[in-house]
Amino acid sequence: MFRNQYDTDVTTWSPAGRLFQVEYAMEAVKQGSAAIGLRSATHVVLATVNKAASELSSHQKKVFKMDDHIGVAIAGLTADGRVLSRFLRSECINHAFVYESPLPVSRLVVHLADKAQVCTQRSWKRPYGVGLLVAGLDETGAHLYYNCPSGNYFEYQAFAIGSRSQAAKTYLERRFEAFNNYPREELIKDALSAIKETLQGEKLTSAICTVAVVGVGEPFHVIDQKTIQEVIDSMEIREEAAADQGTMQEEDKSSEAAPMDI
Repeated sequence: MFRNQYDTDVTTWSPAGRLFQVEYAMEAVKQGSAAIGLRSATHVVLATVNKAASELSSHQKKVFKMDDHIGVAIAGLTADGRVLSRFLRSECINHAFVYESPLPVSRLVVHLADKAQVCTQRSWKRPYGVGLLVAGLDETGAHLYYNCPSGNYFEYQAFAIGSRSQAAKTYLERRFEAFNNYPREELIKDALSAIKETLQGEKLTSAICTVAVVGVGEPFHVIDQKTIQEVIDSMEIREEAAADQGTMQEEDKSSEAAPMDI
């Protein structure tokens, strides 16, 4: 993208009907480290890639708890994500105080979308440069939403945002039809597999990813690194066994080939 005369502020339309400042904010989401969300009938899993700015620094937190039944994962400008997370937390607290019941996930997502949309029609503001995957559980079941800097929001069965997220989307599109019946453990494994797709050959370990889950009878929480590493190790063992079995089958087929007639 290049600077032009129609991107000086967010309220200027281009002749093609585009708001370039909003598109730039959406581009900032694509530059952030990847975040993945998967939903079944009873659970929602969020997973993010932890990438440090340098070898001397720690990574920035990408998963935030809003309430016992809601959490978010972010991609893009983490400072903007932290501000919006504080807003979402306040909305949950205020609703619980007034109505003495948890805030429905869909209503919280609408509040967030309204806040983001205001920034697209005020010349003295800029759009939030962050995308949020909102995972939650309420009376209507498990939900996974994506909130865009443009103020749009969408509900998904599974979704990926951030850098190299297209590889994860391709993986999820091949498998999402079965997610609704998945148990919690299978969702976590597929979330880690989707994260692995975004690493482009880099080895997946618990140190470079964060996984959180919320579900029926299970408040939103981040799964500890030891448990995640055990899941990753079991996945690698299963992949190696499948590869060995495939090699043996190929050898058997070659040995069963009919001899040539002389």
